[in-house]
Amino acid sequence: MAEEQQREPLLKKKKVYYADCSGCRVEQQKESSRGLPIREFLSIWTVVLCTALPISSLFPFLYFMIRDFHIAKREEDIGYYAGYVGSAFMFGRALTSVAWGVVADRYGRKPVIMIGTITVVIFNTLFGLSVNFWMAVSTRFLLGSLNGLLGPIKAYAAEIFREEHQALGLSTISTAWGIGLIIGPALGGFLAQPAVKYPNIFSEESLFGRFPYLLPCLFISIYAMIVTIACCWLPESLHTHNENNKPTEDSYDALESATCGSNAKEKEQESEPTSSGSLIKNWPLMSSIIVYCVFSLHDMAYTEIFSLWAVSPRIFGGLSYSTDDVGVVLAISGLSLLIFQLTLYPFVERFIGPVKICQIAGVLSIIVLASYPFIATLSGFTLSLVLNCASVIKIVLSVSIITGLFILQNRAVDQNQRGTANGISMTAMSLFKALGPAGGGTLFSWAQKRQDAAFFPGNQMVFLILNVVEGIGVLMTFKPFLAH
Repeated sequence: MAEEQQREPLLKKKKVYYADCSGCRVEQQKESSRGLPIREFLSIWTVVLCTALPISSLFPFLYFMIRDFHIAKREEDIGYYAGYVGSAFMFGRALTSVAWGVVADRYGRKPVIMIGTITVVIFNTLFGLSVNFWMAVSTRFLLGSLNGLLGPIKAYAAEIFREEHQALGLSTISTAWGIGLIIGPALGGFLAQPAVKYPNIFSEESLFGRFPYLLPCLFISIYAMIVTIACCWLPESLHTHNENNKPTEDSYDALESATCGSNAKEKEQESEPTSSGSLIKNWPLMSSIIVYCVFSLHDMAYTEIFSLWAVSPRIFGGLSYSTDDVGVVLAISGLSLLIFQLTLYPFVERFIGPVKICQIAGVLSIIVLASYPFIATLSGFTLSLVLNCASVIKIVLSVSIITGLFILQNRAVDQNQRGTANGISMTAMSLFKALGPAGGGTLFSWAQKRQDAAFFPGNQMVFLILNVVEGIGVLMTFKPFLAH
């Protein structure tokens, strides 16, 4: 017993760091640092926010953009075309996510992250300059297919934080992601059609008068440019060992050298790319990805339907909100989400675990969403208060579920597999999220035509189907399906 106690601290010292390996430098920094890594949290938060903002920033003005393209023959058909524009991003990302994950595992996380932020700068601006339906679809598709940073940034977060900070690190990703999906529409709501809303600043003949949806896109692109420049100082976390280089640690004695050699060999094996075939057989990983896909389908459909429902006329069961009104609701939800995820979520996760969080949040989300058709019958201050409360609760619950599933996915694989694993996750999730806006837009358009139906008329059917999808996701979080 005494011998084992003596050996344990000795073995803990036996780590080999290579002088020109960026991953080893990150490991050394982790070993030496104590306290909360604020700079790393902020770096990840800003990068994820950059890629999340353009995903849903179009939803508050998409209804009006499709109307201005004059492609829909009837007002009830606008949701149908809006669904295709909304799903183009996710469809593009589904086609390339695994490839970007492999690139991140082979060449590093940083190059993929920087390519993703540059893509936002270029193609999000072009989307704001769209003059017809097909230009809007193609620029959104290219924005999704060339922006593959979300999978690698999740692997990156699992690598640059000490184990005790990993839950908070992954929570930072889902928080930034959730806030981006809320602040994005808020920006879209406040900044779209500036010549109409702010005629004293923007004239009808100005650039923003001729392209009424450019300003929110340009605002996000400028932010993405700043993030791209800041990423030049981002440390690379992938191990790239060079056998010819000497370790930076001094050798201790013969026994320690032998152990160090063994550790070095393991690290070299870790740095080799891993085939996705072995990951497909990893059921804890795959089951968490499948559950993640179901909740992602629900969340993306909800994001589009909420904005379409809020701005659609009262005669079709909507709220007759302006894009500004939608922006205010989503801004309040985003602020509330930020406070919850950074203060309460890590403690809740530590207390009950990620699986229980998914189950409880899923059930509560169904209850909240069931109230939405009745919220549409309210008006004035009561409507504003109840809608804001419901929106805050719904988005906090949704992001809590996604954070829990992020944690399960990253715990299911080793470091050298995380880029590819998250690439597989992004591909599957993107396919489901591509179905979300397309299906949600079509469903919303269909529901508006059945206002007088006897069985769940109008938008009641929309929210019923959203709850069915959420219910399926909740059932899948239980054993034996979800392995953890």
